[in-house]
Amino acid sequence: MASPLETLGMRAGYGVRQAPRVAWYLAHSYALGHVRRLAEQIAPSGDPPPRPTGRTPDRDRLWRDLAQLFLRDLANVEAGIYPMPRDEDGDLGELLGRSRAFFLDVPRVFLRRREKAHQEVFSEEFKGRFPRYYLQNFHYQSGGYLSEESARLYDIQVEVLFNGAANAMRRQALVPIHAALRGRDQRRIRLVDVACGTGRFLRFAKDAFPGLNVLGIDLSPPYLAEARRHLKGRGRTRLALAKAEALPLADASQDIVTTIFLYHELPPKVRREVAAEFARVLKPGGLLVFIDSLQRGDVADYDGLLEVFPVGYHEPYFDGYTREDLDALFGEAGFAPVHRSLAFVSKVVAYRRQ
Repeated sequence: MASPLETLGMRAGYGVRQAPRVAWYLAHSYALGHVRRLAEQIAPSGDPPPRPTGRTPDRDRLWRDLAQLFLRDLANVEAGIYPMPRDEDGDLGELLGRSRAFFLDVPRVFLRRREKAHQEVFSEEFKGRFPRYYLQNFHYQSGGYLSEESARLYDIQVEVLFNGAANAMRRQALVPIHAALRGRDQRRIRLVDVACGTGRFLRFAKDAFPGLNVLGIDLSPPYLAEARRHLKGRGRTRLALAKAEALPLADASQDIVTTIFLYHELPPKVRREVAAEFARVLKPGGLLVFIDSLQRGDVADYDGLLEVFPVGYHEPYFDGYTREDLDALFGEAGFAPVHRSLAFVSKVVAYRRQ
């Protein structure tokens, strides 16, 4: 057990790392809001903003819930579940470079949202190479998930969206993994992260459990290239290009499957295909750890936000996801729930393969 002085030092260290980071992304969020309002004044879209029928949290509630997430993140560090976070957003030059690229891209995103132009990547270049549901400009972002620019901007875009909390939410997936690894030799454990994106979660997993054999799978070559950069120097780590509904893995070959912020971007049929793939590649008794958005009814005050989010960010499958019975979906594939928690605007669920 840490001494009071050590605990104080740990808390101070956490604050020194996280407070400036959150302030940085909050500043971007506020600036983005002003840019959007100015753009709407200069060139009104003509469409009234969607009005939710459900309840929405006020600003105080959002700040309290955001603070609770970071307090939990710190508590997990103090409990030894994972080490002090190293978010590794880059040095000052990298931060400023990404910030500049982010704001230069904002007008294009705004125009795309205004014109409801979300099919730009459904092109001859990509047709037949990727599933149809994937060939969309999710979030109205430039390049969809299929350009180097998109891969470079994705992390800052997500952190601005979540007020600097995206990484802290991802780290909550380490809690059920820590419990599952207790007393086991990490070197014998295989973990696959499906839809690994830029590799942020895999980096946290390797920092917490360096002995794990990990594989990151994603459908985007540019995002895998970004993940390779983030994971440089971490051993027993591989990356592969594949879709979630056809994993290039043998039956019963994995001990842990993780998937972070994937399911809200899958059509209903594909959600079930992916669940079946998770069940196929996991060993009996293996663990599935799932993080995605809150669903309707998880926190009543947030139902209104869940209602309007897919309209402003082009998330065509989001509304269906928020109404999906995950326990029933994964239960059909042979899973039983073993862990459930909420983390700001996301939820963490762990399932055991029967």
